[in-house]
Amino acid sequence: MPKNYCLLILLLLAAFTSRAQKTVDIKGYPVIIKNDTLFVFSTGQGMFDPAERAGIVTKRIEALVNRIDFNPDSLILKNDTAVSVISYNSQIIMGVNNKDATFSELSRPQLAASYLDILKKKLGNYFTNNSAQQVVINILEAIAVIILLIALIWALNKGSRWAKLKILQAWEKRMDKLAAQGAPVMYAKRLLPLITGLLRIIRFMLIIILVYLALPVLFFIFPSSKPIAVQLLSYVVNPFKSIVFAIFHYIPNLLTIVVIYFVNRYIVKLVKFIANEISLGAININGFYPEWAMPTYNIIRVLLYAFMFVVIFPYLPGSDSKIFQGVTVFLGVLFSLGSSSAISNMVSGIVLTYMRPFKIGDRIKVGEVMGDVIEKNLLVTRVRTIKNEDITIPNGTILSGHTTNYSTVAKTMGLILNTTVTIGYDVPWQTVYNLLISAAEATDGILSEHKPFVLQTALNDFNVSYQINAYTSLSNQMAGVYSRLHQNIQDKFNEAGVEIMSPHYTSLRDGNHIQIPEGYVPEGYSKPGFKVDGA
Repeated sequence: MPKNYCLLILLLLAAFTSRAQKTVDIKGYPVIIKNDTLFVFSTGQGMFDPAERAGIVTKRIEALVNRIDFNPDSLILKNDTAVSVISYNSQIIMGVNNKDATFSELSRPQLAASYLDILKKKLGNYFTNNSAQQVVINILEAIAVIILLIALIWALNKGSRWAKLKILQAWEKRMDKLAAQGAPVMYAKRLLPLITGLLRIIRFMLIIILVYLALPVLFFIFPSSKPIAVQLLSYVVNPFKSIVFAIFHYIPNLLTIVVIYFVNRYIVKLVKFIANEISLGAININGFYPEWAMPTYNIIRVLLYAFMFVVIFPYLPGSDSKIFQGVTVFLGVLFSLGSSSAISNMVSGIVLTYMRPFKIGDRIKVGEVMGDVIEKNLLVTRVRTIKNEDITIPNGTILSGHTTNYSTVAKTMGLILNTTVTIGYDVPWQTVYNLLISAAEATDGILSEHKPFVLQTALNDFNVSYQINAYTSLSNQMAGVYSRLHQNIQDKFNEAGVEIMSPHYTSLRDGNHIQIPEGYVPEGYSKPGFKVDGA
């Protein structure tokens, strides 16, 4: 019996020691609010271990304290069969389970009621328990923030006045230089109020930003106004955060657009290289003229960039929104209605490019305009006359009318220049032919390998119309060649004593002086008198 009694005592001691050791090994995790421990969790709940549970409950209580409308009397306790829940306005704050009760001498409902009482007392007396020293510190911090704000605004105003003074000084020097150079300064004087007004607007905006940034700092100093500070900061942080996230999420689309752009760009470069080689004659394509190369390149480039825009359009930010699509359709309709004549000229320019009626440098005549082509694009053609007048002609006008090109065969077959003189019937036509041909052959710019020829174009009442035709390769110098030809015609006819009846000359010939310059009149010449037949 004594032996069994000793064995029982040893077993009891071992059990007690094991339980005590187990109790010592269990670690609790406190819920601390403002350096005040409210309670300790030694067990987990659900999927959370004790440490995670304590952290979650701490965050919930801190958020509850920071609410400006917090009322401790709104904390309620609801006991269920497995757990007791403490909530605030249907928001769960914490739960108490049966395992929690095993670490106390209370039942689960009693333990939950004690936690509710602790929360009401601690949180309800939180603001009243703050020391007077802390309140004074908070007020001093707020005053310091206000003083700093005032100092920053004063410095901003001071810097604004300094910048304005420097701008005025620099502006006055600039206007003095303009006046010294003889340039008008009234325009510069009108710009000065605009610049100072912009400076004033920038200063006002900076003051607003400083005040807005100071308000969250002030509200954050006092515990009761911390939610207001958080709300004010959210007005700035949330849009900025949205922008940053939008940019981050847009990076894949941006990379796609960049790849499409660079692929299209190098394709355009390849097409340009081929066009340059064709225009220089390095590459020959049957039926494709070298002067078509660059216009064709321009057309292909426009088509490639248009195709690129169509491909990248779905990747643009906001392209799927109704507003973006509506604006795009509106701009397209507006462009179509406002550019009908431009599109017509553009199509005409493309047709003229492949019709090849003229090229740069050709002497042409369009309607009443005659001159050299100095520019040709998809919309207009520019012609420079012999008086150095640059005339812009829409391509639609050129396509709808007829165009005369004087340079097409001037270098090969020669351009035929022609002019007409009228000579009296008393002069043999053979003499007129020889005089006209000799005048043409003596003219600079007339081709010697092509013999000039004369045509009788009309037998008029008092004279005959003779047309001299001569070949030239100087189509761009037609006016000068014509002038020299007319000079030589006068000289040859005057030397031969033949009157040129252009314009028509009618008179009683017997009593009038011969119509040639005095230098060509034979010596001893006198005006014949009127012959009267006595019969």
